[in-house]
Amino acid sequence: MKILFSTLARTFTLGVMALASLTGTSQAAGLMSPVNTHLPPLEIRSHHVEVTIEDGYTTTSVDQIFSNPHAQDLEATYHFPVPDKAAVSEFTVWIDGKPVIGEVLEKQQAQAIYEEEKNSGRETGIAGKNRHYNFEIKVSPVRAGQDTRIRLVYLQAADIDTGIGRYNYPLEDGGTDKQAAAFWSADSTVHESFSFKLKLRSGYPISGMRVPAHPQATVDKINDQEWLVEIGTGNANSNAANPTSDDDNITQASAPATVATPVVSLDKDIIVYWRLADNLPGSIDLITHRNPADNHGTFMMTLTPGDDLAKITEGRDWAFVLDMSGSMNGKYRTLVDGVQRALSQLNSNDRFRIILFNNNANEITGNWVNISPENIQHWSNTLAATKPGGGTNLYAGMQKGLRSLDADRTSAIVVVTDGEANVGTTEKKSFLELMRNHDVRLFTAVIGNGANRPLLEAMTEVSNGFAVSVSNSDDIVGKLMEFTSKVGHEALHNVNLDIKGIKVTDLTPAVTTSLYRGEQLVVFGHYRGQGEAIVTLSGQVSGEKKVYQSRFDFTDSTRNPELERLWAYAKILDLQNMQDYLGNESEYKSAIVSLAVENSLVTDHTSMVVMRDEQFEARGIERNNKQRRTLETQAATTRAAAPVVSHRKDTQQPAFKRRRPSFSGSGGGSVSIEWLLLLIVAGGVVLRRARLQN
Repeated sequence: MKILFSTLARTFTLGVMALASLTGTSQAAGLMSPVNTHLPPLEIRSHHVEVTIEDGYTTTSVDQIFSNPHAQDLEATYHFPVPDKAAVSEFTVWIDGKPVIGEVLEKQQAQAIYEEEKNSGRETGIAGKNRHYNFEIKVSPVRAGQDTRIRLVYLQAADIDTGIGRYNYPLEDGGTDKQAAAFWSADSTVHESFSFKLKLRSGYPISGMRVPAHPQATVDKINDQEWLVEIGTGNANSNAANPTSDDDNITQASAPATVATPVVSLDKDIIVYWRLADNLPGSIDLITHRNPADNHGTFMMTLTPGDDLAKITEGRDWAFVLDMSGSMNGKYRTLVDGVQRALSQLNSNDRFRIILFNNNANEITGNWVNISPENIQHWSNTLAATKPGGGTNLYAGMQKGLRSLDADRTSAIVVVTDGEANVGTTEKKSFLELMRNHDVRLFTAVIGNGANRPLLEAMTEVSNGFAVSVSNSDDIVGKLMEFTSKVGHEALHNVNLDIKGIKVTDLTPAVTTSLYRGEQLVVFGHYRGQGEAIVTLSGQVSGEKKVYQSRFDFTDSTRNPELERLWAYAKILDLQNMQDYLGNESEYKSAIVSLAVENSLVTDHTSMVVMRDEQFEARGIERNNKQRRTLETQAATTRAAAPVVSHRKDTQQPAFKRRRPSFSGSGGGSVSIEWLLLLIVAGGVVLRRARLQN
């Protein structure tokens, strides 16, 4: 099946993504205080972040000190936007100067224990997940006139696409949790010191690194495979303290008495990009981990196909499905400009429709409109005359967008939304059924930290498309090139991964239907035994079968114990999708809770609770996460002291004959790194092909 995109996407997305430059409409993550009460707010005294990207995954450690300058003990509540596919592995509270690591329990049980400990006046904390909105952290008490220190650690697979890596430290609250917004007010200012430190250790050489939204960041190249990014504000020694140190006392320099304004506000995501060197081959990378006492090991396999998906060109129909709900205030004019510029780039034989949705959906064009200067001007003026407001009836917008598609023409539906489906049909199952009932490809960008990412990503999976996360701190051109590169080339459909010669089980994701140009296939699983494996990736491109194969050994290692949690969280996401599609099935919830508790992970159904060591013992709660974090911390220390490791396994029998795609490679021309690392997209695309060619 051929999939086509054109210069329309370049111009439309460029205009739409200028939405990202309109700051001030979103909220920052930060300490929360109930509104309309007389309780005094707390302060964030310091906020330090350490990130390590190595061996195909990312570890983020966030260390904060809350300060209570008041004469009464208070409870601190901190909301943190949920990072993309992030698994929380540690929540620690310092009690009596000592770090106490939390343990994972079923959500209601953890909450009950937290309330009991809080009501008793003993130090306690809890880290939970508020759906897709945010992680909610509570600590009690923050003693009068004293500080409380916490640490949050989370894991996620590294994001590399078309030779460009991207890391997002999310701070900007999406503002879609209206109930919380009505009950809480936030103070996200850091009053003394803030630091962000990212260490990248890559098995492949890196040619450049950039932090576009934070020009004050310093980027240092240690060597071709190791880079360092640092951001520090406040006092001159704000980076001196080690935010992951377990020392009993932390030395924090005090802000000068003459400083009357806060140092920094946690209101902008930190985006870091890096670019792999040119001419790197397509490859298969494998990382394994097996505890000596276990009868099976865990692996992460990353397949990066070569650049053998050809460009395609055809005529099209374009349906623009645009969000005009109240959350689009301040962004709508830029959206209108983007649509007009996009229409101006269409070919003379193309057609378009415009559908708007808020509480309802309305197709203002009525039907397909032929491209002409007069039609473009008329409908652009009509669009500009509308005013955003109301809720977000995404389902109604999708229904209208999927109607009246001509079976004789290639159709694209461009969907732009930044929020939560909160009017009309909102159940995830209904959206998935809608997509299953249409022969479409859905490509969507998840805009901001408040959009319903699980829903949008599930819709793309059902339709064999892909999703792209977008932050207001992203830039434009490179991400635009990445996006148009994918939909402007053929795709590998009906993907199948087969591993023989060694026993593998529990593969996740369970199903991967399509791979687009530049995409990596990352698979987790369990294996038994050691020895040679035959790895085969197959699929179809425009009806022609493609097969890629290699042979290499699975060998045991104790280098990466984090793989166990990464596998478990990927499996939990599979189970969550099944639960959402089939309904609130108790068997799926039970399986999620079991996996999460066993692997100490915060999910929709589990939370991580902290209390005094003697209270863990009194309640009979085993310290499984404490032991797991000890192993993970020791392994991280060992890796940091060792040289960078390459995990490529198919060097003797390369699976892919061509180099991996990059923006400076074939089809894209030579582009400077300054442009390549500007990544952003602000819309989604549904491409439908009525006449199958495979």
